[in-house]
Amino acid sequence: MSTIALRLAVLAAFVALLWVVQAVNWLLGYALTPLFGLVPRHLYGLDGIVGMPLLHGSFGHLMSNTPPLLVMGGLLAATATRALAAVNAVIVGLGGALTWLFATPAIHIGASGLVFGWFGFLLARGLIDRSPVTLGAAALVGALYGAMIWGVLPGSVGISWEGHLFGFLAGCAAAWLVRTHVHAPRMREVERR
Repeated sequence: MSTIALRLAVLAAFVALLWVVQAVNWLLGYALTPLFGLVPRHLYGLDGIVGMPLLHGSFGHLMSNTPPLLVMGGLLAATATRALAAVNAVIVGLGGALTWLFATPAIHIGASGLVFGWFGFLLARGLIDRSPVTLGAAALVGALYGAMIWGVLPGSVGISWEGHLFGFLAGCAAAWLVRTHVHAPRMREVERR
């Protein structure tokens, strides 16, 4: 199995896990939400930094996060190297910590912070690396999901715009802090041999 195929399989397994967690949470009357959701500035809500991306408020909520998770996750799988774990750790850890520190009092849940983190990472990495592959990925993400940038502003009641904002900022930080290499340069090296 190629590296990209393995990464795509991990992405598919992660999205499938989100659906399993949602089904279990629904069957339990959403009992997992207060247990593992992020509650700002409360110690019992600190585990929500990791739990927040796994929980959703409804099947519709998860359905709205699934396509961008697959598209942006697929672009990450196709263009990034071994740094994916570090990129995701920065997005989830920093984005979640900032949400825990500064968000409004509520139970914050959903993978949209991760979606916005990947969005910020892909855009910022294109500008930082300026390789044809990363610029192409940034342009594609910008064309497909550019309008979602408005999700970082306060808007609809019940939507954690703070999770979106801090996820986006964490993704930008990850692009600057974690240097990733695209597959294209290695492919060119192989062709020269």
